[in-house]
Amino acid sequence: MTDLATPAKPAAPGSAASPPAELDARALGLYATVVFSWGVSWIALKAQLGVVAPEVSLLWRFLIAAAIMLAWVLARGERMRFPWRDHLRFAAAGAFLFSLNFTLFYYGGLTIPSGLLAVVFSLASISNLVLGALVLKQRLEPRVALGGAIGVTGVALLYYPQIAGAGFDLAAAAGLGLCLLGTLCFSLGNIAAASLQGRVPLMAANAWGMIYGVGVLLALSLARGHDFRVEWTRPYLGALVFLAVVSSVIAFASYVTLLRRIGPARAGYATVLFPLVALSVSTVFEGYVWTWAAILGAALALAGNVVVLARRRTH
Repeated sequence: MTDLATPAKPAAPGSAASPPAELDARALGLYATVVFSWGVSWIALKAQLGVVAPEVSLLWRFLIAAAIMLAWVLARGERMRFPWRDHLRFAAAGAFLFSLNFTLFYYGGLTIPSGLLAVVFSLASISNLVLGALVLKQRLEPRVALGGAIGVTGVALLYYPQIAGAGFDLAAAAGLGLCLLGTLCFSLGNIAAASLQGRVPLMAANAWGMIYGVGVLLALSLARGHDFRVEWTRPYLGALVFLAVVSSVIAFASYVTLLRRIGPARAGYATVLFPLVALSVSTVFEGYVWTWAAILGAALALAGNVVVLARRRTH
């Protein structure tokens, strides 16, 4: 799953900022790294379910990721001391981006194929803009409403085969609800992260966010009486290393670099492409069955994101 903070705001007209670079070989390599890493992360998430409580698995994941991120920031010589008001925002971002939303998706993954988890999460590009309009009073363009309607229709069609085949029981419905709530938490975390934009270096902000996220996960684990265990099997440990190192650190760093090279508009299309990877992986390893309704639903869900992410042409 993506550990994605809100992309940087585009430079103001007439600013000295350089235009986005072309999609050269390095940019394409970064793009492939992001799409592959986040696309495969959903099947890795499923490999962690069953023995260890989701909160505890996430605790180990972000302990590793936070340690690497902190070492990275310190090696770059970036500052880590900030006012207490910034720490309130770090804590909010950490709670929503690096703990609650992941916890909800892990529990949702108990009843939902990994590919569908990715498609539901891709709706974050829509909920980000809707919440921005509601909370930050940003203007909501008609194309966003259109893209949202298309995307939601697509997700509904993806689940139609289960509903029509009486496979959509209460557990599956609860799993879908948890994933939708997790997507909402992710968008709330993006709003908290956006309040730090321009004042706090991105890597330092995410290092603190992960640290606070670990604190929330520790509190949740203690409150629920979970055992702090590790499943000493190759699939679990392999998934843990992949999610902590590749998905949470390497892919995130690649995405940040991509933002700076080609701009947030084009980089944002990674959220359209990684569900395709996740659905393909789910087909191979989980036996996800494609029907015409599912094919149409996937196409509409991804098309909704394209409509939302497309930049309005100016003349």
